[in-house]
Amino acid sequence: MERRTYLRAAGATGVAGIAGCLDNVGFIGGDGRTALGPPEEPRGDPSHPIHGDEFPSFSLPDPLSGETVSLEDMVGERAFLMTYFFTACPDGACPALLLRLRRAQEDAIERGYEDDIALLAMTFDPERDTPEVLAEYAGERGIDHEADNWHFLRPESYEDGEQLLDDTFGMHIERVEDDDELDDHGQEDHGTDHEDHDHGEYTFIHYNLIMLVNDDGIVERSYPNAVQQREEVSVEAIVEDARTVAQR
Repeated sequence: MERRTYLRAAGATGVAGIAGCLDNVGFIGGDGRTALGPPEEPRGDPSHPIHGDEFPSFSLPDPLSGETVSLEDMVGERAFLMTYFFTACPDGACPALLLRLRRAQEDAIERGYEDDIALLAMTFDPERDTPEVLAEYAGERGIDHEADNWHFLRPESYEDGEQLLDDTFGMHIERVEDDDELDDHGQEDHGTDHEDHDHGEYTFIHYNLIMLVNDDGIVERSYPNAVQQREEVSVEAIVEDARTVAQR
């Protein structure tokens, strides 16, 4: 805690970064605001926050704990990993996102830093992702949602969630009715027969993203396309980054 206080006091303003991941684990960023150095691979100019940016303010209910969770709850207290999902995901993308958060939760418990990191999973399908569905989903995925550091976040309506994702988090999302054909990656498909693939009335075109934010509210890593077979978004890489940031 003394080291955190020192780093917070030593921090200067503003360093631009790029999304992605790097193997400089443990490097304190040049401005003192980040525990991880700038990422190695440039990823263009995304609309979502990237390394060195302040994470935007948010406030969302956790329907299982009855709490409201906000950025202000995290700053000065905990680093956090945050992702965006829906339980009716027709392929393995959303489960893969949740797996990375679950493994970070397990690592924190095993190594004794569970009080220093939070795991935040926001559904953008509140119509179907009721509290009961989220609790059942957690059980299926081996997630300890009753732990103090795990929160499912659920907006009041899809429209509220869409606006938050677009305007605040910089992540575009589109609801697609089931009569519009999609491929297995949530993209519109105009040439494949998907009559045997039930998306459940509607599905979403969305970006598979995980954010790692330190306890100063500064983005350490954005992991775009976080379920692809790339070393920088592997379970091991994300867990190691989260451990470094939480324990700085």
